[in-house]
Amino acid sequence: MDTVTMLIRILVAALLGGAIGMERAYRAKEAGFRTHFLVALGAALFMILSAHGFNDVVFTDNVRLDVSRIAAQVVSGIGFIGAGTIIFQRQAVHGLTTAAGLWVTAAIGMAAGAGLFIIAAFSTVLVLIGLEILNSLMPHTVHRSIKVTLTAADEETVQRLLSQIREDGALIVSYSLSQNVQCRQLVRMELKPSRSNYADRVLHYAASMEGLSIENIE
Repeated sequence: MDTVTMLIRILVAALLGGAIGMERAYRAKEAGFRTHFLVALGAALFMILSAHGFNDVVFTDNVRLDVSRIAAQVVSGIGFIGAGTIIFQRQAVHGLTTAAGLWVTAAIGMAAGAGLFIIAAFSTVLVLIGLEILNSLMPHTVHRSIKVTLTAADEETVQRLLSQIREDGALIVSYSLSQNVQCRQLVRMELKPSRSNYADRVLHYAASMEGLSIENIE
């Protein structure tokens, strides 16, 4: 294979990876354009190196080289990068989609590095559809998390509210408790609701509990 063809394969991989990275950057995710760009480029480079980097080695009856060994290490090696984007906090996991995106971006880069341009491009389109178009349809089928900021007269009132939320089956994704300048309990939390219009239910609880005031809910 000539050098120009190799360069074209690396360029195509980088562009396809960058397209996915731009979508991730637009969503303000942990890994954005540069990360996906480099992952796809590197995967394509490893693929080319694995397939054509040892052409000067003489094959004899006693020498056999497995040209897939380097490429195979990309599949497992990308897991270390993906693991770095996954965060476990407050009994909730964040970053799984970003990790999966890096994993499939590496696969797209390897496909481009192997010269499978149509497969690489088609896979990129499917990834963007899954990340962007289907994401816009998700609110109609899945309840989005809501963020609540509130103040309370004492911690006991806060605990009563939290107990009611847990009884509803809602998941408390994150939670912080501090005191504001008026010495009231300041609570910031993120909830994964168990039903639609759960923000209205939280507002109802706040109105029915003395000393509880909702500062912001979204």
